[in-house]
Amino acid sequence: MADQARLARHFRRLGPALLAAGFLAGPPAPEARAEVLAVRAAHLLDPATGQRVDDAVVLIDGERVTGVGSKLSVPADARVIDFGETTILPGLIDVHTHLSSQSGNYYEDLFRLSPIDAAVRAHLFARRTLEAGFTSVRDVGGSELIDVALRNAIDQGLIPGPRMMVATLPLSATGGHGDLNGFSPHLRFEGSLGGIADGVDEVRKAVRRDVKYGADLIKVLAGAGVLSEEESAGAPQYTQAELDAAVEEAAMWGRKVAAHAHGAEAIKRAIKAGVASVEHAGLVDEGGVRLAKQHGTFLVPDIYTDVYILEHGAEHGLPARIIEKERELRKAQDVNWRRAAAGGVKFAFGTDAGVYPHGQNARQFRYLVELGFTPLQAIQMATVNAAALLGRSDRVGRLLKGHYADLIAVAGDPLADMRVLESPSFVMKGGAIVVDRSGGCP
Repeated sequence: MADQARLARHFRRLGPALLAAGFLAGPPAPEARAEVLAVRAAHLLDPATGQRVDDAVVLIDGERVTGVGSKLSVPADARVIDFGETTILPGLIDVHTHLSSQSGNYYEDLFRLSPIDAAVRAHLFARRTLEAGFTSVRDVGGSELIDVALRNAIDQGLIPGPRMMVATLPLSATGGHGDLNGFSPHLRFEGSLGGIADGVDEVRKAVRRDVKYGADLIKVLAGAGVLSEEESAGAPQYTQAELDAAVEEAAMWGRKVAAHAHGAEAIKRAIKAGVASVEHAGLVDEGGVRLAKQHGTFLVPDIYTDVYILEHGAEHGLPARIIEKERELRKAQDVNWRRAAAGGVKFAFGTDAGVYPHGQNARQFRYLVELGFTPLQAIQMATVNAAALLGRSDRVGRLLKGHYADLIAVAGDPLADMRVLESPSFVMKGGAIVVDRSGGCP
């Protein structure tokens, strides 16, 4: 009895603290039911079929779509958002972004900004991208694992931003596009994480490192580039064996590979190795087109970035040799991309955001149409095609039952005027309203 009395006195003393900590609380209260929404618009565009649904209704419960149709019955308890004479379509997808950076001044970016500068700005770039209507992105290279931290913070609901798949540290050969070229051999960055990997064994280890620290995909710099001080923009920089090892190792860990490659030989090596996508691909030749078609490889042309560099490179302090590389590359890109399109190669929408200011992603649509793609094909590149490349066709890229409630509304018909995609009046991600300039949300 004495022991029981002591125990009772003990719990009386600790009771308030235990109650505050939740140890003595009753069963948790049931979670509040997510709000049911009904989004109405004059039109809905299904990018997979190109069909327009008039008097469209999208029903949303929580973060998922529960119904889509014309004049669909709306539940009595649903909150109705009526956009009137607008067109709604799925949230857009950019498969080539760099949300942890944005070009300003070439030498300042290289030598005067630390990873901390990049980290404290990255959330701004993520928000601008989301507000521009891009609800999913593939981020194909960032320094110091900033992209991993940014993705995690967005997923945890700490900051607004698009759904991210990240590559983190790109693999580059010594002297390649990801190395610091053209400067004194005594110049070093102390303490920074690096992506330099030479030879099959180092490439395999670099893939494992990226996976260990949070990469959703692997980025390999298969060839030279523009915004680095190598002599060429198109030369191959990894051997076939090294690229084969990168793809094989990535596959063992359940990851796809995106290959940066401008030049014809680098493109063909990357496709033979089995990469999921070739980024840029402006010098693809007939052999590369055949291989891409045969392997089902996506090409990701970043036309807007190339135009932006030529228009603004000098004011950003780019060295003359870099601007000249871009000028020479630009002369050949259009005819090669057209050849690939005519050959039935798959294309996905990627812009190299970060080279130009974040939030301008949709400006690329007009250049795709000028290149020869139809407006529907351009939209498919940024929805169903991009979702397929991401391996997320079951959740993004269309407005279907079970998919995330990621959608945008635009004034007018994007198939008649692609520029309406540059300024969406409404953006929703996962059932949460991000932007509402429509006046349709009560």
